[in-house]
Formats: sequence, C-alpha cells, structure tokens
Amino acid sequence: MQLLSLIPLAATLFGVAVAYPAPASNITARAPASFTHPGVLLSSSQLNFIRSKVNAGAQPWSDAYSSMLGHSLLSQSRTPSPRSVVECGSGSQNPGNGCKEERQDALAAYGNALAWYVSQDSKYAKKAISYFNAWAGTITDHTYSNAKLQTGWSGTSWARAAEIIRYTYTGWSSGDITKFENMLRNIYLPEIIGGSNIMMEAAQAISVFLNDKFSHDKAMTRFLGRVPAYVYLTTDGDYPKGAPGSPQTTKAAIIDYWQGQSTFVNGIAQETCRDFAHTGYGIASIGHVAETSRIQGTDLYTGDIGTRLRYALGFHSQYQLGASVPNWLCNGNLNLGLGPVTEIGFNAMNTRLGYSMTNTQTLTQNQRPAGTNLLFLGWETLTHAGNTA
Repeated sequence: MQLLSLIPLAATLFGVAVAYPAPASNITARAPASFTHPGVLLSSSQLNFIRSKVNAGAQPWSDAYSSMLGHSLLSQSRTPSPRSVVECGSGSQNPGNGCKEERQDALAAYGNALAWYVSQDSKYAKKAISYFNAWAGTITDHTYSNAKLQTGWSGTSWARAAEIIRYTYTGWSSGDITKFENMLRNIYLPEIIGGSNIMMEAAQAISVFLNDKFSHDKAMTRFLGRVPAYVYLTTDGDYPKGAPGSPQTTKAAIIDYWQGQSTFVNGIAQETCRDFAHTGYGIASIGHVAETSRIQGTDLYTGDIGTRLRYALGFHSQYQLGASVPNWLCNGNLNLGLGPVTEIGFNAMNTRLGYSMTNTQTLTQNQRPAGTNLLFLGWETLTHAGNTA
C-alpha cells in the first residue's frame, strides 16, 4: 500500500492538494497575562454572532436553536438531581450512581446558558444557576474506576455554562459564585489535572473560569504532549509517538497500545481500531482545547495541533460516510459512530483557514443540526457553524 506523503509546505489530503503549515515553533503552554471572559469555547463576539443569526432566522443556526430548545434537557420543569458522592464504575454503570444525572445537569446548565444569551430571557439564566447552586451545595467526591472521565465530562460542561452566566448575567450572587468556584477547585480540578483528552479539556476550561494560570499551564503542557501521541502524521516516523511519560516507548508496545494496528497514515488515531465513538471524543476534545486557546490568545490551529486535527477529521469522516475499509486498517473492520464531533474543527480549519475538507464538510452538513451526546458535546452547529467571530 502507498502511504500518504506529508511534505512540510504542501500535502495531499485524501486526493486534494492543500497548503500544509509547518509546526509553529513558538507555541507554548503558558496562560495569557489575563484571561478573556467569557472565554471557554465561546467568546463574547462568538456569542453575539450566534444571537444575530438566530434573531435573523438564518440557517442552520435558527433550526439548531429550535432543536436545542426542544431538547428535554432544556425543559423548564426539569429539576437538578445533585448527589454527594457520584459513583461511576466501568461504563459508568457498575455502579452508576449519579453519573448520568451529573453529566446531564451540567449539559442542561450549558444549554440554558446558551438560550439565555440568545433570547435574553432571564428564565434560562435562572435555570442554569439552579443547576450550579444545587451541585455546588451537595457534591463532595467522584469515586470508582470511571471517576476521572466522569469528572472531565461534567467539568467541561460546568465551566462552559458558568463562563457565559458569570460574565453576561448579573443575577448570580457573588456568594453562590464562590461556592461554585470552590466546587470546581476542590472537587473537580484535583481529579482531572493529571489526566488526558477530556480531562485536559476540562482542566483547561475550569482553569480559565478560576483564573488559575498554574493549573492552566499544567493542563496545556500535557495536552501539547498528548495530541502528537493520539493522532499520527507520517512526519512522526514509522510509527506513532509515545506520550511523554507513558510506558509505551517501543514500536511493539505502541502497536499493542493501538489495538494491533501496524500500518500508519496521516490522521489515524490511537483509538481508531477501538471504535469511532471514543475516537470522536478525542478529536472533539482537541478542537475544544484549541478553540479555547484561540480565544485566550494562542492559535493552535495554524501549527502541528491543527494539522493533526484536520487530518484526523478527514481520515475518519471518509469511513463514516461509507468508504470501503482496506484490509490493512483495523483488519478491515471498523466500529463506526463518530458522533457530532466535526463542527468546531471544520469551522476552524475550513471556514477560518480555508482548507478544502470535502469529506468532513459532507459529514458535518449531514449531521446538522448537531445535538448532544449526553456526555460533553452540546449543540455545536448552533455555536460554531460558520462562526468566524
């Protein structure tokens, strides 16, 4: 098989010639001198873009907004279900006490925060605050084997929602904000600060909300080391990199860690041969962290991180759309189900930077309006389709 070639200044992306940015040598993990707020996944200008499009009845934002409002998580009769100790074992089911409730309450808060900003109807802001306050006054710990993932999934949604409400609505009391900050600082952040993928995303998001430069830098250092070990480029060599500090230091160990995959092409990911659902979570988190970093003044899209994101989206989109699976790829058997993970990366790499991404574009448009996976993805057609603000 002929592997796709990757040349520093020009490349072939599934048959389409595109410019290829050399990895930026000046990218660091350092926090800005002062954080931008709101600044977790969405900035003020991006929020204004969303509101203007919905108010004008423009598509796809209008339909995406209506779809979000119609989701059960946005029901104004829905109430929080806080729990002191959230117990999440294997698959968050053995045991699964409070796992679904926490994730969905955090997403409900985020959806209501978005609805508040678009509509300027305070009932949505008050509803989001009811979720913040209920959990901040109750939760004390996450336990069992899925505790870190659970904390990451919920933590990133809490931070996104709280950023919007804290900095665009005046009705959340300072005392309740302090209680919520303490929850994130003392219960969430210690659980995830040394983790990977969604945990790094949540740690970054929480650090921005808390104005915690030290934790931000620690999370970003792990992120910048982890992404090159998660998505492969042929410039990495004959086989993928190991993450800094990981036990996978030899080719044999890395192949075993990659579910036995021994042929590597641009955009293949560590979990490709596991299933596309988990791979999609990883790809989504890369986009989420890059988007928050862009708002905070560091553009990761124009260097190595953006290139890996672009290739990962294109590689997996083609098979999700039905391309024939070659025998060298996961023994010819893929477990599809990429999920609504493409919108942010596609917007950044295609709309903003102008890369041709035919397969990713088709899949993104086919999945609109992107909803929620009830874990940590939420309504990204509404928030990021065509959003260059």
